[in-house]
Amino acid sequence: MSPVDIQLIQQTLQKWNIDGWLLYDFHKSNPIPYEILGFQNGIITRRWFYWIPKNGPPISLVHSIEADYFEHLPGRNCIYTGWQEMNAHLEGILSDVDRVAMEYSPKGAIPYISRVDSGTIELVRSFGVDVMSSADLVQLFQSRWDNDSYRLHKETVPVIFDLKDGAFRLISEKINNGGRITEYEVQQWIMDGFRENDMETEDPPIVAVNEHSGQPHYSPDANDSSEITGGDFVLIDLWARKQQPKATYVDITWTGYVGETVPDRYTQIFSIVAGARDTAIQLLEDRWNAGRELAGWEIDNAVRAVIEDAGYGKFFTHRTGHSIDTSVHGNGVNIDNLETQDRRKVIPGVGFSIEPGIYLSEFGIRSEIDVFITEDGPEVTTLPLQKEIIPLLKG
Repeated sequence: MSPVDIQLIQQTLQKWNIDGWLLYDFHKSNPIPYEILGFQNGIITRRWFYWIPKNGPPISLVHSIEADYFEHLPGRNCIYTGWQEMNAHLEGILSDVDRVAMEYSPKGAIPYISRVDSGTIELVRSFGVDVMSSADLVQLFQSRWDNDSYRLHKETVPVIFDLKDGAFRLISEKINNGGRITEYEVQQWIMDGFRENDMETEDPPIVAVNEHSGQPHYSPDANDSSEITGGDFVLIDLWARKQQPKATYVDITWTGYVGETVPDRYTQIFSIVAGARDTAIQLLEDRWNAGRELAGWEIDNAVRAVIEDAGYGKFFTHRTGHSIDTSVHGNGVNIDNLETQDRRKVIPGVGFSIEPGIYLSEFGIRSEIDVFITEDGPEVTTLPLQKEIIPLLKG
């Protein structure tokens, strides 16, 4: 949001009966306020607060040597030099205030939001102020996609699919021609494709063969990479975004088999994973059509139940999905009731992955798609869905 829409934030605070949003950072330990307020500039090394009350003008509480960096923000600057002065100003700003939102999550339930240190929370509470989590505010004002973000995401999807297809084709051509190729070489081929298409990624893609695919975050490197040969199972997980400020990530996972016919063992596990994935899609559509709210943890429960009912629950070792925005792991709702219980609602404007998996010692299968909640309901943005494991050597 740039510039910050104070009026819209205040309308939300009034609606939710919150006295104000107290944004805080020290040494960039909390990146959220910078994105909310729409600025990243300057050498900011001292503690600062930005108070957005539900009524009235905002107030910046900033150190004297860094005050210039905050002059562009709505409201007025309140300047301090020493810690006693900072505390006194903060207590004055929060006088007659009962409840504020901060980047805090009770018991660390949502680590993406749990950014403000406990000492600062204690300081605010010492003024008789109740501190609540800003998780829903962050989702609403930082993690939702705007029209440009959606457009850039959709423009990126076919490029990502072309690179996925090209990577599998590279493997099949090498094998058919009697050549050699490794996981790392396929990974670097994809990375070259990102650069050629003016895209960026936070980490290199996953190209994992056989037992490596059973490690959800396996990543090959130049010194530790398996050769891909006939009869191998291959998982490719790639994520990237356009090199533009509002561009959101595309993140998909597909699987292939280096042979003409996929063995039944792989097909059996894939069908369970794909069924769990499709259960999430159906639940999203059903709840939307019924006009009923849906939280991230509920989707995770439904997906996990499919895999548990098939007898593979202990092999699904991560959440069903993660928030996607300008970061591949964004600050919006996660599809999670395993690693955390994300009780935030799925609302229009948010994007996230759905990526159930079963990870066995000899191989692992994951099927990952992206979903965006439009004003008209959920949209799977990364179509087509993978319906079967790709037989890479089939003529």
